[in-house]
Amino acid sequence: RTKNFMMMRHTMAPGDMLPDHAKQVKSKEKRSGNRTSKTESETDGSFVFEAHEAWKDFHNSLRHFYEVGELCDVTLKVGSRLIPCHKLVLACVIPYFRAMFLSEMSEAKQDLIEIKDFDGDAIQDLVHFAYSSKLTLTVDNVQPLLYAACILHVELVARACCEYMKAHFHPTNCLAVRTFAESHNRVDLMDMADRYACEHFKEVVECEDFISVSPQHLRTLLSSNDLNIHSETQVYNAAVKWLKANPQHHEAWLDQIMSQVRLPLLSVEFLTGTVSKDEMIKGNLSCRDLLDEARNYHLHMSNNVVPDFEYSVRTVPRKHTAGVLFCVGGRGGSGDPFRSIECYSITKNSWFFGPEMNSRRRHVGVISVGGKVYAVGGHDGNEHLGNMEVFDPLTNKWMMKASMNTKRYSIRV
Repeated sequence: RTKNFMMMRHTMAPGDMLPDHAKQVKSKEKRSGNRTSKTESETDGSFVFEAHEAWKDFHNSLRHFYEVGELCDVTLKVGSRLIPCHKLVLACVIPYFRAMFLSEMSEAKQDLIEIKDFDGDAIQDLVHFAYSSKLTLTVDNVQPLLYAACILHVELVARACCEYMKAHFHPTNCLAVRTFAESHNRVDLMDMADRYACEHFKEVVECEDFISVSPQHLRTLLSSNDLNIHSETQVYNAAVKWLKANPQHHEAWLDQIMSQVRLPLLSVEFLTGTVSKDEMIKGNLSCRDLLDEARNYHLHMSNNVVPDFEYSVRTVPRKHTAGVLFCVGGRGGSGDPFRSIECYSITKNSWFFGPEMNSRRRHVGVISVGGKVYAVGGHDGNEHLGNMEVFDPLTNKWMMKASMNTKRYSIRV
């Protein structure tokens, strides 16, 4: 029988027809564990038979044996639930079981393995995933599945759970998800939850979970430059809300939490009418120092009464309150003046064009007063200018205002 096969192997010509279920290997085709070159095929006439259907049959048979409980050599016990399965399949897909079955642990030789502190449905889903490579995620099963996947080191499932949770963030759940992610060291999910909480800060503060966050997490949240707020008053109110709900943390955390509030950015009226009258602030020396810093900042900004004032992170506006940087007028390579403006969004880190001015201006004086941008004087390419126009962000328009008595350019305003 061997002799006849060898005769056929040597007499088969390269152009002979192969059976439909066989596959002629192309030149230098790479295959797992086998590489066949065109030269080798020509010299010995060999071919590699590869039946993809066999892999499908293999997987289908494994899944069938699991579903009907045939040829199983181990049973997982989770609570009262019994899950018959195959050690080889578990070892291939779930690293925890691979380490167990290849070790000298007593469980490696047992037919019944009890798994404690796991959700039965989650283990059942992971075993099903081992056989089918499929998993159905829902808002109800994603957390127990992530917990099981992390403990059993099924990273594919853990990543899928994290992506699902990211896609289902809501102000009512992002803080709890962040806490859950931290307990399992899912740093990427933690960061995404924090970013979501910063973007939806107003809504998050109003949720019940807010007063339950840890002081460490609250400090991290309030320190962020990315808080989506209209004014620092929102941050102060959020800090006070948490502190009043957690008096047990005052001794260790009151000054640390309040130090994340940028008191210098609060209005003088709010500082004197609200902050300075708060009993928590008045009773804490460090908080009183923070209040003094805010007062000195306003004195320094108003008339330089405190010339040696030291700026700190608390005097830096957060991105959403820092506004927009305006680049007004100027001239290009040809020397012709622009009437266009470009605006830089600090939040988005991008430039965009704003509405054009009424006049072309180079060497123009520009200043922001009362939330509006004033362009004064300059040169339009033909003559010096004495007129002035103002941009109002609310109307997104430039309006001409009273002209100066003298035409000026390259001026300071």
